[in-house]
Amino acid sequence: MKIWGYWATLGWAILAFLAGQFAGLVVLMFWRPDALNALLGVPYDGLLVTLFLLIANPVSIAVIVLAVRLKGASFVDYLALVWPRRSFAALGVGLLVVLIAVSDALLFLSGRALVTPFQIQSYNSAAAEGWLAAMTFATILVAPAGEEIVFRGFMFRGWARSDRSAWPAIIAISALWATMHVQYDWTGILQIFITGLLLGWMRWRSGSTLLTFVLHALFNLEGTIETVLQMRFFS
Repeated sequence: MKIWGYWATLGWAILAFLAGQFAGLVVLMFWRPDALNALLGVPYDGLLVTLFLLIANPVSIAVIVLAVRLKGASFVDYLALVWPRRSFAALGVGLLVVLIAVSDALLFLSGRALVTPFQIQSYNSAAAEGWLAAMTFATILVAPAGEEIVFRGFMFRGWARSDRSAWPAIIAISALWATMHVQYDWTGILQIFITGLLLGWMRWRSGSTLLTFVLHALFNLEGTIETVLQMRFFS
């Protein structure tokens, strides 16, 4: 199939990100004219975070769909939206469990909180405004879908053109993905970067972006469960 070049792939990914952010901001301003003031007062307002995820990710996906169509390629084939073999699925889940266990153990032993201020603030505000279910849906399904299509789907296809270029692509894509998560401190960003390495490797070995979506969703699910436990039993 025809594939976008390295710089064109990066350009389309940036366009997808900016288009999603702009669309989310515009809709937020129409939904709540005081959205900017609200964000300044409560940076991680659960309702606004949820709306942003529900709007920005579909717009980003739409831009990627356009990019693929302009190359005359199949959306499924270009983004590797195929089911992996069961052995790869089992391996991915097992490695993810080990990664989460090790990272949580290191955070606990170093005296750092397992649940970040972003998670606590967004959970509390979403619960107070009746948007907890919607935020859970957006966090576990919508955000992973948008991010995996852009990063492990589109960018991986454009940058990992051979076995030799796979690891440089995995590292670069993981770094870009991690730096997007500015709501976390350096430990959170580092954890996301390492998780990105795992997702990138699984994408390379399995040839499936659907697998990385499932793993990403499970990663977010685990974080959501930790937040609920923290707020319900340890707050």
